Amino acid sequence: MWIALTIILAAAILLWTLEERWRRRCRLLQEENTAQQAKLDALAHQFEHAIAHQKAQLEAFFDSMVEGVLVLDSEQTVRRINPALRQIFQINGEAEGLSLMEILRRHELLDLVRRVENEGKGGGIDLEWEIPQPRFLRANAIPFHDPLGISNDVIVIFHDLTRVKQLESIRQDFVANVSHELRTPLSMIKGYVETLQDGAKNDPVSLARFLNIIQKHADRLAFLIEDLLTLSRLDSGRMQLNFQNLEIHDEVERVVRDLTDRAAQRKIALINALPAGIQIKADPERLSQILVNLLDNAIKYGRPEGRVEVGGGMVQDGLVELFVRDNGPGIPAESVSRVFERFYRVDRARSRDQGGTGLGLAIVKHLVQSHGGKVWLESTLGKGCCFHFTLPLAAAENIPATPVKS
Repeated sequence: MWIALTIILAAAILLWTLEERWRRRCRLLQEENTAQQAKLDALAHQFEHAIAHQKAQLEAFFDSMVEGVLVLDSEQTVRRINPALRQIFQINGEAEGLSLMEILRRHELLDLVRRVENEGKGGGIDLEWEIPQPRFLRANAIPFHDPLGISNDVIVIFHDLTRVKQLESIRQDFVANVSHELRTPLSMIKGYVETLQDGAKNDPVSLARFLNIIQKHADRLAFLIEDLLTLSRLDSGRMQLNFQNLEIHDEVERVVRDLTDRAAQRKIALINALPAGIQIKADPERLSQILVNLLDNAIKYGRPEGRVEVGGGMVQDGLVELFVRDNGPGIPAESVSRVFERFYRVDRARSRDQGGTGLGLAIVKHLVQSHGGKVWLESTLGKGCCFHFTLPLAAAENIPATPVKS
């Protein structure tokens, strides 16, 4: 019986030992599984975080694009649009879920999308839009096939070419204007040279008159070419400004003295009404060019036996405001906003007779802006013109602003 009891006890101990080992093994396996699960959870979390980060980057890129972007599904239903597209086409409210025709209403766009879907390759068309203002757009569409085969989308990207078209139009107008301005004096010079060659040179009176006319138009050509070169340097940024601290009253006085004889020919009084002691920061040569252009215009187009006054004073924000005022016939209201355009003339015939190139005020605008200022015109028909422009005060100036009496 003791032997049987011993066997039973031994068997029990063995069972207990096996059970303990089994339990220990189960605990180890459970701990290993827990560790593996934790690793899997960590990897899943990292993966989700990476996807969310990547998605946020793509969303930010999508929303910050200056081009309008439209994503359509295989039914030409809108899946996504970006803020740029909303701004271009003035789309308010929800667009996702609507059809292409519902939000843009252009059959040529729908034809482009269908063609891209059918051919499986990109394409593009040019569009003119009138709402909310005239725009020129290039629409490029490309197919996008989901690698998982869930969806087949079409992405349409809209490039706004309005500014490019406007610049191209400006360039064409500029070339046409330059060609016209050059053709007139060249034709006059050529005509009078041919007249002289045909025998007019034998008449001293005609010879002197024709040579004076040829010289006048040659001078006009020279002025025009010089102004064109100046504008070219300003546009390209190649013109370097030599900023110096200048006493504005003295600078104006020098220009007034230089133009006194020209003003005397029309019995016009030039008046320097600027207060002394105002120091500005400017390029002396370019400041002289600004003043000469404005004063010369006032002399040429002002009232005979009239007056031209230069005045001004200090204003806020570290600027000096100057004005050149005449008591001439003035400029019509519809022309006031255009006088700084290249080749724009209020009276074309009179401007050419006076030897103007049509570029002087455009140069003034560029030069003033290059100094960090702005220029504008106030005029009442029959009561003269007043050109205003601002320039920066010298750094050393720290004087309270004073009103400008114009």
